Amino acid sequence: MEEGKISFSAILAALVGVLLIGIGVAFNNCTGLGNDSVGIVYDGIRVFFGLSQSQLGWVSNAVNGGILVLLLFAGRKYVSVGTLVYFVPYGMCINIGNKLYEILVKAEGPGTQIAFSAAGCFLLYLGVAMFITMDIGVDPFTGVVLLLAEKTGKEFRTVKMIFDFVMIILGWSLGGRAGMVTIVTALTAGPCIQYFAGLLRKM
Repeated sequence: MEEGKISFSAILAALVGVLLIGIGVAFNNCTGLGNDSVGIVYDGIRVFFGLSQSQLGWVSNAVNGGILVLLLFAGRKYVSVGTLVYFVPYGMCINIGNKLYEILVKAEGPGTQIAFSAAGCFLLYLGVAMFITMDIGVDPFTGVVLLLAEKTGKEFRTVKMIFDFVMIILGWSLGGRAGMVTIVTALTAGPCIQYFAGLLRKM
């Protein structure tokens, strides 16, 4: 979809996708069973600066804002309507996810942690699939991967795998939670997102 032909419904659907992503990231972080390759960076920076769980959304906004500035200087063509649609509400969506977790979870335990981690992964995958299916642009982190792929001349999937690995190490070294969810998302995110995106395109 060309930017000049982006419809209101496409932007609305993309925003719903961002909401699901934010809630999914928040759920995974709240359960303490680990984060995905991007969420662990947010969590690591939060821990490094001694911030609370409720401030994770603002941390994510700061990180994405920094990446957006980098892209404006180094890879402006990867900044589009979709980048802003993703960036502007993302932190607030994580905060919504944190509040939802507080409301829904009255007593934490292994069963609750696993259930909400599964829900978090599902919402994350479905949200990413919705966002990319609307084809209005890419999020800041994907913009960096595309820029690196262009500069190195390597395939996107190769750069993406290396980038995710580096993000996991960086987030973990800063104090971000790594665990079962980190491993599960590393192994299943690609196939699941591709599957959901295929379903959404048929719809």
